[in-house]
Amino acid sequence: MRAKGKIKAARIPYQVPTRADLPERLATVLHVVYLVFNEGYAASSGDSLTRRDLSAEAIRLGRLLVELMPEPEVLGLLSLMLLHESRRPARTSVDGELVLLDDQDRARWDRQLIAEGVGLVERALQSRSFGPYTLQGAIAAVHAGAATPADTDWAEIVGLYDVLMRADPSPVVELNRAAAVAMRDGPEAGLSLIDGILGRGDLADYAVAHSARAELCRRLGRTADARASFQRALSLTTQERGRHFLERRLCDLSAVPDRSDNI
Repeated sequence: MRAKGKIKAARIPYQVPTRADLPERLATVLHVVYLVFNEGYAASSGDSLTRRDLSAEAIRLGRLLVELMPEPEVLGLLSLMLLHESRRPARTSVDGELVLLDDQDRARWDRQLIAEGVGLVERALQSRSFGPYTLQGAIAAVHAGAATPADTDWAEIVGLYDVLMRADPSPVVELNRAAAVAMRDGPEAGLSLIDGILGRGDLADYAVAHSARAELCRRLGRTADARASFQRALSLTTQERGRHFLERRLCDLSAVPDRSDNI
């Protein structure tokens, strides 16, 4: 009621946007809904890794948008959220700690959400006028279709990231592509790409970039480099469960010899 009173007192007019105004406004709405979902899927702070209430609200809004405006990118965003949400039961251990994608029990993924998400992304792709949310949904669908980590079609995922880089280039998309390249071509290839991103000064304060670099260094036996990157990621992380994960990684490295001189 106070908000209504302020609007009335300020004589702010209520205007229904024209059809020409909708695309620009829709893009903003989709962006905000996705931000809400992301905070629910991977909380930026606090004791809990996720916030189910925020993810549920974002998905509710996504469903409402599909009913009101079933545009390809609306379908794409809802598919992306559903496919990510399908992994929620397997993303944390019984004590609430982070479980990485390759270590998740895929039998715990929600197959009903996966089926709905895949159906939506297929509809969006058929339109041939889709954008970044649909492409990200397609990437999530490839993950969802793999019965085991080894079954993942990394070549297809890299190809989708190539398209996404042309449609909506950003350092974060580039980082995700580098991680996929590491899975397709090996850790050295992925590490070279990540070092290029960080070398430009992009993502210098993004914990995920340093954590990803650390994982690839660890796989290559470059223990000292891995430890330094994990420590950098830890210094940038405020989420308690995320900190626990990085601390465990550092602890695991304590007894691992550095093999970089032998490479």
